[in-house]
Amino acid sequence: MDTGVIAVRYAKAFLESAIQLKKEDAVYEEMQTLAENYLQVPRLRFTIDNPTLAADKKMALLKTACGGDINDLTIRFLELVLKEGREAEMQFMATAYLTLYRKHKNIIRGKLTTAVPVSAETEAKMKQMVESRTHGNVEFNTEVDPDIIGGFILEYDTYCLDASVRTKLKGILQQLTV
Repeated sequence: MDTGVIAVRYAKAFLESAIQLKKEDAVYEEMQTLAENYLQVPRLRFTIDNPTLAADKKMALLKTACGGDINDLTIRFLELVLKEGREAEMQFMATAYLTLYRKHKNIIRGKLTTAVPVSAETEAKMKQMVESRTHGNVEFNTEVDPDIIGGFILEYDTYCLDASVRTKLKGILQQLTV
């Protein structure tokens, strides 16, 4: 069976259970931490996938990767995943949970990239603008990238507004060389 299908099925069941028990927000935080740890620590995946590592050690490692002090529903989910021998799909389950949760809560991810740090007020205004356009909640991240020289790049959903100086200079250069 396809890894993606398995991961989505587990994540969907996990989300439904979390919603019933009103723990979906706490589980969301734990799955964000787990997904981030899989990205930040590449050896985590290889260690969890190692068939010679005992299940109790894998469980301890996964608990730590979820943030340490995790709720009982997440513990039961991890135990089920290990019991069924599906730990190789754990990273995909975590990201599938995040995607399903965001869809359920109508959360859109947004990102603002600027050449210099922006004030909290400016960030709040940009977030509010995105929320008014999408009629949803926005998880908003800001990033500083001096390479864009000035201006900003705003991304959310499938939309991208590139008002950076770098892009404008590239456009001028392209016009001059044609």
